[in-house]
Amino acid sequence: MLPATADDDVPTFNQISPMTPQAILDDCESGVGKCTFNDPQYSEPYLGDFHVVSDLAYNCSSSPSSQGVMWADTVGTQDTAGGSISASAGILGIITTSVEATYSHTWLTQQTVTDKTDVTIQPGEVGWVERAQWMQDVTGTLQTHYDEPRYGHYYWYLTETVTAPVPKGPGDMDKNRVITQSRPMTDEELAACK
Repeated sequence: MLPATADDDVPTFNQISPMTPQAILDDCESGVGKCTFNDPQYSEPYLGDFHVVSDLAYNCSSSPSSQGVMWADTVGTQDTAGGSISASAGILGIITTSVEATYSHTWLTQQTVTDKTDVTIQPGEVGWVERAQWMQDVTGTLQTHYDEPRYGHYYWYLTETVTAPVPKGPGDMDKNRVITQSRPMTDEELAACK
């Protein structure tokens, strides 16, 4: 998230006034500022980080085991600071309206996927499923307009990048987003098997 600027492009973050990027977001969310998200630009899709999406599956037997492991994964939007803005319905509504009008397709703010994956687990090991979501950044200018000047200006601007899930990655790369992992059991886990 870049510093907030006024209509004359004077930087104000920690300098001239108490207007901050968070203040602009708060004003957009509350409706104090009339806000638009201008000139949205998409990045190329990219694979996010792999993360655990299932419970652990244990093999307490003396031979390899293939277990069907159920998993679920929900991924929402994030701003450039890494914080989830999924609860910020007002901001997401402004961004979604702009992106869908510009690109004429639905923009996902959250995606939930569930499935079952076979995990091969060696004796005395633990297995699990990890998944990485295909993501895409959209960058634009959040513009606020006030009926009365706020810290000397009717308009304030904030360059904002929001990361959102996309349904699938480019081409056949989509199939690589789910992997299985395993590790030896700890002493405590081995003891629980007996």
